[in-house]
Amino acid sequence: MHPYQVVETNTEERDRLIMEHLPQVRLIARRIHERLPDSISLDDLVSTGIIGLISAIDRFDSSHNVKLKTYAEYKIRGAILDSLRGLDWAPRQQRKRTKQIEAAIVVIEQRVHRQPTEEEIAAELKVTIEEYHEWLVDIRGVNLGSLESASPDEESRDLLKYISDDEENWPSKILERSELQKLLALALDKMPYIERTVLSLYYHEELTLREIAKVVKLHESRVSQLKSQAILRLRAYIEKRWPTRRGL
Repeated sequence: MHPYQVVETNTEERDRLIMEHLPQVRLIARRIHERLPDSISLDDLVSTGIIGLISAIDRFDSSHNVKLKTYAEYKIRGAILDSLRGLDWAPRQQRKRTKQIEAAIVVIEQRVHRQPTEEEIAAELKVTIEEYHEWLVDIRGVNLGSLESASPDEESRDLLKYISDDEENWPSKILERSELQKLLALALDKMPYIERTVLSLYYHEELTLREIAKVVKLHESRVSQLKSQAILRLRAYIEKRWPTRRGL
């Protein structure tokens, strides 16, 4: 066979795989974009994600018993997050408000021994409920921690689950993960029904915020507020009861 014919065949297969996985790029880019300020272009994220997809296809090794779709997701997300890492898209004020909301949730929970309402959180922050809702919109671009599965390190750990003989399968790690899952389940059980529903539809059913809004019959901006608030509730609950997450 003429060598140029081999190159042409490989190129055709490569192009086919790229086209086949483009919807995956758009889905991942859209999910990440939902957590970012409007100033960040979705098209830019998609373009960066395509670069990650091409890298995944070119470097994919089926002998590692990892599906191409799984490896591609890791590379796509990694490329997009790498492109965002150098941007100052989460101003200091947003990060400060995130910490203030978390602290308010913890203080109220200790006082009333239950998950606080939005009105109670707003009162603790000494702002109106309307201002508090604006805070929730403002902080959507802030990385809300490991529950968002947004860091490249966590993505690599997720990927390692598909490869045998790695640290993630050590008995101590499996036990730790199991205990953390139980703690997360308890936190979810204490959460207001609508917030629990939004998280379930977003993370388990993998719906977009727009799709969730149609399901729960709320405005998309309200769904975004509820999602941010739910994540902060979980983070406050788990950080209080899982001190090893702070390296202690």
